[in-house]
Amino acid sequence: MTIWQLARSRQWLGWLGLTVLVAIVCCALGTWQFARRAEAQAEIAKVEANYDREPVPFAEELAAVDAWDEQQEWTPVLVEGEYLVDDEMLVRNRPRAGRVGYEVLTPLRLADGSVFIVNRGWIPSAGLNQPSEVPAAPAGEVEVVARLKPTEPQIAGRTDPEGTNQVATIRLEGIDERLGGDVHTGAYGQLVSEDPAPAEEPQLAARPVLDEGPHLSYALQWFVFATLAFIGYGYLLRQEWRRVNADDPDERMRADERRRRAALRKPSDAEDEDALLDAAGR
Repeated sequence: MTIWQLARSRQWLGWLGLTVLVAIVCCALGTWQFARRAEAQAEIAKVEANYDREPVPFAEELAAVDAWDEQQEWTPVLVEGEYLVDDEMLVRNRPRAGRVGYEVLTPLRLADGSVFIVNRGWIPSAGLNQPSEVPAAPAGEVEVVARLKPTEPQIAGRTDPEGTNQVATIRLEGIDERLGGDVHTGAYGQLVSEDPAPAEEPQLAARPVLDEGPHLSYALQWFVFATLAFIGYGYLLRQEWRRVNADDPDERMRADERRRRAALRKPSDAEDEDALLDAAGR
């Protein structure tokens, strides 16, 4: 029997189909990792393009309450208004440096009557579902520099606690309903500075880390796995062909030749060490 005849048998055609399926799955996972890497690179590009820009007037970036373009993320804007301290909210379950805490959302009423949500920073938890004291926002007219961030999605199973000023996420549409309308729902601001500056303020957000992650190496590994699947199939097919043809004179000659070459091969350091250990054991 030739190796091609064996490969066309029902059993080995089945193994070939399984190998192809494994390779397809590996390639799909590799392609997904490439897509994840592209997303990470796009986020890094936005940080590099926008984070250190000079602040631009708020109206130039968000002319309407629902205005937003994802390329605006991290853009610093200059906005003036008055904080609505009585409507301040706390975002629950926000970890930082290994501690659980809250992010402080203070609505800022603008001259046109619309409301822009400002994330003034992070405060630690003082106990179970109990925030520490919130530093007071500046009173009266204030000039704020903040970086634009998009609204967050609703998280399944996580709701806003009733009867409190706490919210589960920075979902601007929900905050709009909570405050009664006129809230900018396209984006909120991550505080950079306030003028006048308060005596004490929450911890400001740290600069984002520009790291695309291990997606490239993972992608390459999946394509290597796809290649190894075919290599393994070919190796097992050849071993089975040798077993089936063990009584064939030509195959016996090739087997003898392989054994002769193996006997002439210089032992590796590991094999020499194993031999010494075996001798010492005896």
